Amino acid sequence: METVREKYAENTRRALLDTGLRLFTERDFASVSAEELVRTAGLTRGALYHHFEGKPGLFEAVFEELERQASERIRAEIAAVPDPRERAYRAVDAFLDVCAEHAYRHIVLQQGPIALGWQRWRELDQLHLGGLVLDIVDAALAAGRLRPHPANLVARAFYGALTELSITITETDEPEQARTQAAALVRDLIGGVVTDGGPPSP
Repeated sequence: METVREKYAENTRRALLDTGLRLFTERDFASVSAEELVRTAGLTRGALYHHFEGKPGLFEAVFEELERQASERIRAEIAAVPDPRERAYRAVDAFLDVCAEHAYRHIVLQQGPIALGWQRWRELDQLHLGGLVLDIVDAALAAGRLRPHPANLVARAFYGALTELSITITETDEPEQARTQAAALVRDLIGGVVTDGGPPSP
């Protein structure tokens, strides 16, 4: 049974996460101070350091929550799709839909590499979305639908392409057009690696 102390700790942590999500979505990481975070949340600086060890830790927790939600959303979108190639197409469309949302775009794609550093950003992104890509590729391999390339290399290639395309979309003046073009490009890439169900080409 949850104690009053545990419930208070859970509510405090949730208040900080919700406040961090709102402020980090509205502004750049560097322009949000620890003092503003705790003041907006109605908490003390000690609470921030107790739960997240400061502003960078809170940002990372918000970042991971968005990544986890994105992965769960994409997995739900493709769960009932049996065909490996169609599953990959749907996953790409769902991923690009996520990238179009302001909170994900600003926190994960734009501010993430700055606030976390490129290496840490890449580690966390691969943890949540890299594994999803590999699962999709492994399913195509298990169904005998993957052309003769190592599954791990195929997954890395698609993960890298999606990462660069998603960042490029955030930097363009025509995001909707770029999204449409990116989706068409990735579909062509998938079509060249995942077969249509006939004998795989050498």
